[in-house]
Amino acid sequence: MYDFDAFLDETREHVNRALTAVLDDYLTGVDEWLTEPIRYACEGGGKRFRAILFLASYEVSGRAPDHRVSRLATALEIVHAYSLVHDDLPCMDDDDWRRGRPTCHRAFGAERATIAAAAMVPLASWVVAEEARAMGLPAAESAVLVAELSEAAGPQGMVGGQVLDLISEGQAVTGDELVEIHRRKTGALIRAAARLGGRVGRLTPPILQAVTDYGERVGLAFQIADDVLDEEGTTASLGKDAHSDRELGKATYPGVFGMERARAEARRLADEAIAALRRAAIASPALEGLAIHVVERES
Repeated sequence: MYDFDAFLDETREHVNRALTAVLDDYLTGVDEWLTEPIRYACEGGGKRFRAILFLASYEVSGRAPDHRVSRLATALEIVHAYSLVHDDLPCMDDDDWRRGRPTCHRAFGAERATIAAAAMVPLASWVVAEEARAMGLPAAESAVLVAELSEAAGPQGMVGGQVLDLISEGQAVTGDELVEIHRRKTGALIRAAARLGGRVGRLTPPILQAVTDYGERVGLAFQIADDVLDEEGTTASLGKDAHSDRELGKATYPGVFGMERARAEARRLADEAIAALRRAAIASPALEGLAIHVVERES
């Protein structure tokens, strides 16, 4: 019987080790004024969901990821960590806690946190390009990987979603507008994690499309589940300030649709993600388990 919890714990620890090694290598010779907040942001725990999803998608190829594949996967965590640092800044959501610790700007000041986060985006692209080269991927394929990550993280993806999230504070939004915020703010990078893992694994176009469809649905389900947790959780259980979305007047699924419909929608999307895999005859207990985990997690 497949032990999903063991897979999750072991892969998370594997990603943590790879991330530490990547930061050791790529930050060599950089002043501590910059490296300390970068390390603090990247190595402060977390679910490592995006890198784990990348690796599970890669494994659809039938191959186990080696250390180079794992190192490339950490680029997704670096981008995600950057987004959390900027989200928490006083000029943004002004949060004091993240992953059970003071947020990066509380630990190092807003100036260092802001510059560190800005450095993490090109750092992630550098990691993708260098690790892909070290794996022997052709330059054209490496360029596609960097382009997909950049698109998911940039104005058409995560940053664009953050903009929509900010300008919608205190405003009435429609269901379609809310979906667009969530698809870009959180969903784009999760979708990219699934796609990039599949690309590195050289999945065939039909299988890659199924993995993409899966990632699209899981990404949206992830943010809906976050909205629910923000309403129901505590600061202690979440490791960050609870109920902050409501206090900031953010557009959320519970706020627009109600709690029960939000829960049902997250579960429906997880089921659709699994169905996308099965239609393509993809047998992946890891990916199916991740879809269920997204909506059943407690933090």
